[in-house]
Order: sequence, then C-alpha cells, then structure tokens
Amino acid sequence: MDILQNLAFGFEHALSLQNLLFCAIGCVVGTMVGMLPGLGPMATISLLLPMTYSLPPVGSLIMLAGIYYGAQYGASVSAITMKIPHANSIVACIDGYEMTLKGKTGLAIFTAGVSSFIGGTVAIVVLAWLAPMLGEVALLFGPADYCALILFGFMCMSFVTTGSLLNGLAMCLVGILLGQIGTDVISGMERFTLNLVFLANGAGLVSVALGCFGIAEIAKNLDTRAERTPFNGKIHLMPTWPEFKRIIPSALRGSAVGSLLGILPGGGPVIAQFAAYAADKKMSKYRDEMGKGAIEGVAGQAAADEAAARTSFIPLMSIGIPENPVMALMMAAFIIKGIQPGPNMIAGHPDLFWGLVASMWIGNVFLLVLNVPLVRYWLSVFKISYNVLFPSILFFCCIGTYSVNNNVDEVFITAAFGLIGYMFLRLGLDAAPLMLGFILGPMLEEYFRRAMLISRGSFSVFIERPISGTLVALIALFILWQIVSFALKASRARRTAPRPG
Repeated sequence: MDILQNLAFGFEHALSLQNLLFCAIGCVVGTMVGMLPGLGPMATISLLLPMTYSLPPVGSLIMLAGIYYGAQYGASVSAITMKIPHANSIVACIDGYEMTLKGKTGLAIFTAGVSSFIGGTVAIVVLAWLAPMLGEVALLFGPADYCALILFGFMCMSFVTTGSLLNGLAMCLVGILLGQIGTDVISGMERFTLNLVFLANGAGLVSVALGCFGIAEIAKNLDTRAERTPFNGKIHLMPTWPEFKRIIPSALRGSAVGSLLGILPGGGPVIAQFAAYAADKKMSKYRDEMGKGAIEGVAGQAAADEAAARTSFIPLMSIGIPENPVMALMMAAFIIKGIQPGPNMIAGHPDLFWGLVASMWIGNVFLLVLNVPLVRYWLSVFKISYNVLFPSILFFCCIGTYSVNNNVDEVFITAAFGLIGYMFLRLGLDAAPLMLGFILGPMLEEYFRRAMLISRGSFSVFIERPISGTLVALIALFILWQIVSFALKASRARRTAPRPG
C-alpha cells in the first residue's frame, strides 16, 4: 500500500505541466540523438548539463533521464535501418538489419518500440517495488562474483554469435585484447600502444563500434557495386497476430533479463542486450531463425535495453554508485543540484525520487505514442539510395567519434577499425562477440586483480563464495553441455554420411 501511495505522490509531481514539458523535451531530444549515427546520450547529456543549472531540480533531472532512455530507443533505428549502432544497440544489428534486407523495416522498428514500452514498464515496477531491497542485494556482489559473472557471459558467446562456438570465443578474445590497449591504471605502464600518444587512453568504444559495424558495412556495400537502399519494399508497420504472439514472450524475457542486469553495478543496457539475445537463442521456439531476421532478435534486446536503462538508476539512487558513464553524468547532475544520491535519498528527497520514477512511465508513454505512429514518416526520409546516404553516414560517424573527446585521432581509430571490421565481414566472422569482449575485458581484469588481492593470490576465492561458486559451476556445466552437443552432432553426421561404394 505504501508503494501505491508513493507512486501517487510521484505522479502528483511528474504530471505538473512544467515537468511534463521537461519529460517530453527529453524524450524527443533523446530519440533524435539516438537516431543519429555516432551521437548518443553521453555526448548529449554532457552538452546539456550546464544548461540545467538554472532549471528546477526535479524538472532538470526528469529531462536528462528522458534523454537517456529516449536515446536507448532511438539508437535502434540507425542499427536496424543502416546497421550503424550505438553501444546499446549492437545486438539490434544482427536480426534487425536482416529484417531490413527482407523489406520488414517498419515491422522491426514497431517491434522495437512496443518491446521497449514493455521493458520500460516492467523495469519501472521493479524500480518502484524493490529499489531499497535491491540496493542491498547489489552490495553482496564482490570482485570474485563479478569476475565469475563476466566469464559466464563469455561462455554464452555461442548464443550471441551467428557462427560457431569456436569463432565466437575467438572473436571475444580479440575484443579482450583490444580492450587492454592503453595505460595500466595500477602500474602506469603503457600496453600495446605502439608508442602512439593517442592510444595512451585506449581505443574508444564509440570508435570501435562505429568502425566494426558502420564503416565496415559501408565498405561492404560499396564492394558489391550494386544500387542499394536502406530497406526494400513497402513499410508494413503492424505485425500479424502470429508475429505479435512471437513478440510478447521475447519482450517479457528481455524485460526480466534487463531489469536484473540493470540493477547490478557493472551491468546495464550493453550487457543486457547480449544476455537477452542469448536467452532467446536458448528458449525461443524459433531459435533456428535467430541471426537470419527473427523478430525475437529485435524484441528481446529492445526490451532488455530499455529495462536496464531504467533499473540502472537503482545503484545510483540506492547506494550512490553509478554503474556506467551516463549514470556518472546523472550523478553529477544530482550533485550540482545539491542532492547526494545514496541510501538517504528516498527519505530525504521523496519528491525527486518518486517524481523521477513516475516520469519514467510517462516518458514510456511519450516514446510509444510519439514514435511508433511516426515511424512511417521518418522512415520515408531514409528511403533514399545508399549511394546518396554514404557521404552523410560517414559524416555523422566522424562527427560522433570526434565529439567524444574533441580529438581528430578518434576519427583515424574509427577508420582503422572500419578496415578491421570489413576484413571480418569478408572472412564471415561476426563482430558482436568482439564488442562484448572489448567492453567486458577491462572490467574482467579489474575485478580479477581485486579478487586476487583480497584472497592473497588464492584461486579458491572463486569457489568459496556462494555467488561466484554457483556461477563457476554453471560455466563448467555449460562447457560440458557444449562438448556433449558437439560430440552428438558429429556422431549423427558420421551415421548419416553416405558410405563410399
């Protein structure tokens, strides 16, 4: 009953005309920025943060939050139509772009919009109901637990990649090695920088993502020397009843996965999209279609993406720990307004906490009502030849990478990874596992070092702790299951192979 009263209190503040306006501005700006290749919520919030000084605390934070989760949805558009992802829409490229090539762009984006609404709604319920308790649960995870969790994510590469398990793990390892480029934060030594000054801070996530996916896809299309458009056929927006029945279970699974991973510090939308895709590849009745334009490949990751974007506020507001760079900017916005996120925030600033929670659902409605009906119109703008779009896509990619650090070297790094990504495409290798390894590799190293320091070099810490011990057991079972599955397939292939003579 207290939760309902608190939500009613939050809606009382969020439904004021002023805060509704701030929420709408945030959602519209976030969606527009998310659709632009290379420009994400990080750059936008950074630019708009000084402008919030003169705004009221609740309104300014509602607007910044709207930009964040609005960009989560908008990023799916460029990923689905042009295979130009942000970090949080990498997985959308896999099946979303395949649907585009089959003339189902409208259906793919409609699926992303509805699934995002479902994921956001589920996450808001989790945020309102479990925020205080889940903040305490997150504190139970130690370095060894996070290390085991990341290793378990690597083991799930067979479900994320569209190739073989070996290829997926190999690409993941390449990503981990790329993530080690830069300066070691403990020793201060430079690693794998080739004595290049601009690599001292490592390769940027935006540069790697745009290079391996965006630039590589442009090069691939140029290589075909064929007249191409971002999508073919008519825009069929509404799904059929059988298609709709496939969307709901996948969206609910993605909502559950995203809500859970968004809570854990170190999780968030990037990891959630991969985990949701792995869950669909494991549980969906249409798992054989995954990677070939399956509607579940869009629904699950979109729901997980939006769910994780909202529940990622739980570590920030419950324990005062931002779990990703965007949450760090949100924390800066809180501090600018004289509010310290943490265990005392709910009691000390209930209008802000519950008003922000309520505004998230209002923003969810804005995103659904404003964006889904307009899909048909702004998709028509994209319906021009790729030969015309190539220069503009490259321009936005360069602007996006340059705007991260205002450094032209980032553009050259993007070009280099574009060449690498093109080589992967020509070799039939999937870049999605590489991105997961690149993102999680530095985190794995950091947590592993902490675990070793705490245990004084003893590997038994990964077995002694209940959480990490359970995850290690699941990893072992996963590897055993993969080996048995491979052996059974090989045995069946030998039995069915025609005998000579």
